[in-house]
Amino acid sequence: MRRSVISYTIGEREDGIVLGQFLKAKGFSHRLTVRIKAAQGLAVDGIAVYAGYRLKTGQTVEVTLPEEEDSGNIVPVKLPLSIVYEDEDILVINKDAGVPIHPSQGHYDNTLANAVSWYFHEKGEAFTYRVINRLDRDTTGLLVLARHMLSACILSEQMAGRRIRREYRAIVLGHTPEEGTVDSPIARAEGSTIERRVDHETGERAVTHFRTLLYNEEKDLSLVSLSLETGRTHQIRVHMRSIGHPLPGDFLYCPDYRYISRQPLHSYLLRFEHPITGKEMEFTAGLPEDMKQLLPSGI
Repeated sequence: MRRSVISYTIGEREDGIVLGQFLKAKGFSHRLTVRIKAAQGLAVDGIAVYAGYRLKTGQTVEVTLPEEEDSGNIVPVKLPLSIVYEDEDILVINKDAGVPIHPSQGHYDNTLANAVSWYFHEKGEAFTYRVINRLDRDTTGLLVLARHMLSACILSEQMAGRRIRREYRAIVLGHTPEEGTVDSPIARAEGSTIERRVDHETGERAVTHFRTLLYNEEKDLSLVSLSLETGRTHQIRVHMRSIGHPLPGDFLYCPDYRYISRQPLHSYLLRFEHPITGKEMEFTAGLPEDMKQLLPSGI
């Protein structure tokens, strides 16, 4: 069942703290706390209280999250959905290539949102779609969804604070150095709504670290691991092209389809602190088949 009430036991270190401050320390945003207060969703030991209530050791705080509107504008469609992990608070998914994250013009019923909507529709559960780390349509791999307001609030704050560790795998043209860092600002390409480029005058700072995992001499392709300090649009694709190692099959930045029909970019690892339990979570997803085929046999 979807979580609607979250409970906390007050420890000695929290004795005397005001409830509003306690909730802030737990990751509740001011906006969310206001909504909870308006819905009279705060209780201590079963008795309704206000945010100014001073807590004591051993007490139980119960927070009832407000009822949410279902994402009814997202049509449930039965589509492949690879769920890596699920609990009351989060959903971790391994996304396929060619799957947009959100519905848009021309992609009304073939997106990840449609697949997730179907999944919860079949379970008979309310559904509000909240993707924390977004991937391009043709990028595969791991992403995390928040299942309620509080998870979304905390995970979004982790993402903004760069506390969600993301590691990617990409296959690029040429023999890359053993390791390196690209520190080049990125801006929108002139005359395009989607294309980006390195722009040292108007761009926003973007930093990508990479290391080479293996080199396929026969095809002159390198498999690289990448981690991001920033999260600019198309950052990996733009940065790798800027140093002479673009991703083949990338319709925007390297339309070389000899080896693959989409950019071979994969969200390989996610590591973050669970938004409710605080436990460190780590997930990995192996390369999809179309990327494996570009590597030496036996890899």
